[in-house]
Amino acid sequence: MPELIPKTLCSGHATRRRLLLALPGLVSLSAWARNAEHTVWPRASAVPGGVARLDLGPAASRPQALGDDDVPLLVVGDAISWTALVGIPLSATPGEALVRVRSGEEGRTLDNVAYTIAPKSYRTQRLKVAPGKVDLSAQDLARHERERAHQKEVMATFSAPPSGDLKMQAPTPGRRSGSFGLRRVFNGQSRNPHSGMDIAAATGTSVVSPLPATVIDAGDYFFNGRTVWLDHGGGLLSMMCHLSRIDVRVGERVQTGQHIAAVGATGRVTGPHLHWTVCLNRTAVDPALFLDV
Repeated sequence: MPELIPKTLCSGHATRRRLLLALPGLVSLSAWARNAEHTVWPRASAVPGGVARLDLGPAASRPQALGDDDVPLLVVGDAISWTALVGIPLSATPGEALVRVRSGEEGRTLDNVAYTIAPKSYRTQRLKVAPGKVDLSAQDLARHERERAHQKEVMATFSAPPSGDLKMQAPTPGRRSGSFGLRRVFNGQSRNPHSGMDIAAATGTSVVSPLPATVIDAGDYFFNGRTVWLDHGGGLLSMMCHLSRIDVRVGERVQTGQHIAAVGATGRVTGPHLHWTVCLNRTAVDPALFLDV
């Protein structure tokens, strides 16, 4: 199936359709993207911790795309051309991967859509923190296990897909450490890779919503400290950690740039900063792919 001319090249559904019929296969989406002056968000980066953009072609209604374990994927676009956005886990093995697509009222299953995950290496970061934040007591370990189970449920949130541009606003001003994906060693012990972006800022600095969202969780967690989860729609979530203060309530609707909290140094930290995780289909991906950096 030939790739299609994006709707922004001409106005009106009927006009676009006439142009498509008149010029079948002469202009591809990939060629248009290379020559366009604007960026499509999030930027494609099919590596562990990145985002793959898969062209699903035209359909009268939004197709359903499913990843591993039938986890639903965010599908954006319109009847002229739909795109599946796939969050790739940091633990993913480079090579070919597949998603399944269903479309039509009967939900018939189409052929698998394949894409290739390219390799990427991340640096190692060595940190010194309080011993009790690495070698957990039985009580702290039990608390952590409860919190991890709860946050796994939060990450499974899948609401109506967002509309409009997915370009995000940085949630707080400050130096971005580029720490996403770092292989972390705490007090000489290896731990999970860093799943977010750290932004250096003073305690009390305002934290805002990067996109329109609904607050779906807020609490004080052992490792993350005071934390807010935001649901942007379609399995796209933000998590803000180590906050000194939370100024929104669960269920509250917020807009891009709206104040939600303040930077702090709660949880496992070496100093005040904001940890920002972006999740797509229950997978932490590099927030920089959503920013104009």
